[in-house]
Amino acid sequence: MDRVGIERGDGPVVEHLIRDGFQVFIISARQVKSLRARYGSAGNKDDRFDAFVLADALRTDAGRWAVVQPDTQETIALRMLVRARHDLIGHRIAVHNQLLAVLQHNFPGAIGLFSQLDIPISLAFLRRFPTEAKAAWLTAGRGELRMGHWLQANHYCGRHTPARLITHLRGAATGRITGPAAEASELIVLTLVDLLTTLRTQQADLEARIKEALLAHPDGPIFQSLPRAGTVRAATLLAEIGDCRARFPDAASLAAAAGVAPSTRQSGKHRNVAYRRGCNKQLRAALVDWAQDTPRANAWARDTYNRARHRGCRHPHAARILAQGWTRILWRCWHDQVPYNPDLHGRLGTLQQEAA
Repeated sequence: MDRVGIERGDGPVVEHLIRDGFQVFIISARQVKSLRARYGSAGNKDDRFDAFVLADALRTDAGRWAVVQPDTQETIALRMLVRARHDLIGHRIAVHNQLLAVLQHNFPGAIGLFSQLDIPISLAFLRRFPTEAKAAWLTAGRGELRMGHWLQANHYCGRHTPARLITHLRGAATGRITGPAAEASELIVLTLVDLLTTLRTQQADLEARIKEALLAHPDGPIFQSLPRAGTVRAATLLAEIGDCRARFPDAASLAAAAGVAPSTRQSGKHRNVAYRRGCNKQLRAALVDWAQDTPRANAWARDTYNRARHRGCRHPHAARILAQGWTRILWRCWHDQVPYNPDLHGRLGTLQQEAA
C-alpha cells in the first residue's frame, strides 16, 4: 500500500505520510458526503465507514483526486509568517475593540481625537492621560499651549491643531464611571494600551521577516512585479498559491481553488451560476484583497471592474470577476517563471492607446 486518501491535505499526519514515501490524495469532506450514497441511502455516518469510503474511492477513482504536492521549505516558512501576521492582526483588532468599549464608558473624549485609536500618538496620549480627570489638566486654563507642548514633545506631525484637539475634548460627553470603578478602568486602559503597543511591535517584526523571506524566495520577483502588490500582499499570494506548478495545471484550476470562478449547476433548461463556497478561503481572501486594489494602478483592471459594476454587479461580485481575470495573467507569469510585464498585456496596451 503506497496510497492514502484523506480529507485534509495539511497537518502533521500528512507531513509524516509524505516523508515516509506515501502518495496522499485529498478527498474533501463534501466529496465524502456525496460518495456515501454509493453504499446506501439511509445517510448513516461513522468514522470506520468513512475510512472505507475513502479507501474504496481511491481504489476505483484514483485518477479523479488531487495528489498532495508539498511546497519547498522556503514557501512553508513564508506561509507560516504570513498566517501568523494575519492572526496577530486579528488579536490586535480584538484588543482595539476592547479598548474602545472601555473608553466609551470611561473617557469618550479620547475616541476620535486622532485618526485611529491604535496609532502611536493615540497610544501615547492614553498612556499619559488614561482618564478624564488626568486629561482635565490639558483642557483647563491655557489648554491649547499645554496641548501644543505635549504634541511637540511626542513628535506629532498630523493635521490636527492643538485648538481643534482641545475643542474636541471639551465638547465630548462626560464619562459615566467614577470612584473605585474609575481607578479600575484606568488600570484596564493602561493594560490594553501596553498590549496594543506590543502587538504593533510584534507585527512590525513579523513584516520585516516576511520581507526578508520574500526577497530570498526564487518566486518573489514574480509576485512583487504585480501592480499594487507591495510586500505583504505579494508574500501572501506566494504563500497561499505555493511554488508547486503541478498543483494548478491551468489558470481555471487556480481560479476554482481560489473561489473566484463561479459554480455552475445545470439540469435541462435550468441553469444556475452561483457563488463558489468550496475553496481555499485564505487564497481567495489574498487574491480578492489584491485584485480589488489594482484599478488604482492599472487601466485594464479599472475597465474590467467598471464594466462589471455597470452590468449591475455589487462590489464583492465585481472584485471576484476582476480577480478571475487577474488569475489568468498571474498563472501565466507564475507558470513561466517570469515577472509581470505591462508591455505584453495586450488589452492594457489597447486601452492606453485609446486613452492617448
